Amino acid sequence: MRRRKAIVGAHKALVSPRKALVAALTAALLAGPGVAQAATPQAPPAPARDRAAAATITWSLVRASNPTADQRSAYDLITKAMNAAVARYNNLSDLGKTLTVRYEPGVPTADGNINGTIRFGSNRSYMSERTALHEIAHTIGVGTSSGWSRLGGSGTWTGGQATALVKQYDGSGAKISTGGGHFWPYGLNYDNEWSGTAADRHVRIVAAMVRDGL
Repeated sequence: MRRRKAIVGAHKALVSPRKALVAALTAALLAGPGVAQAATPQAPPAPARDRAAAATITWSLVRASNPTADQRSAYDLITKAMNAAVARYNNLSDLGKTLTVRYEPGVPTADGNINGTIRFGSNRSYMSERTALHEIAHTIGVGTSSGWSRLGGSGTWTGGQATALVKQYDGSGAKISTGGGHFWPYGLNYDNEWSGTAADRHVRIVAAMVRDGL
């Protein structure tokens, strides 16, 4: 009788691990949603270079190989203005553009072209962040693109996103007026429009205009 009990006990010891394994598998299956969530593959994040590409405005200054004192002075002021303006655009928008900047004393003030060129004349008062922001907007399409003509040709910007933004800033009756290739408010057309808040809003409105189809 003792021998039979010993055999039965040994048999139970052999069976128990298998039962434990079955029980564990059953519990895992019953967990259902948790297992499925763990097994669901996650989409890989976009490569960093792709995320950054659309949010970068870059610029370079064309310099004379042997600059005069006047040119060196202008280069210093233009560099400071462009660095500040480009940093503001890159911090507050997802716009991308490659800009080429030139010092051309014959230019009366400054100008920007949709091909990415910005020119500063000899008047130092225009070598400022305010002017640089304004001219960058021209390279993006303000006053220079077919979208500008379509959405701003009536004298009032008709795009929904930029219009909603200016209403958020200035109230339900606010609108963006257009004319002569410029817009206001927040177009930074003159020095008396300048403030840090106005500069931030300028960038955000230009970005919204692009979303509208600028």
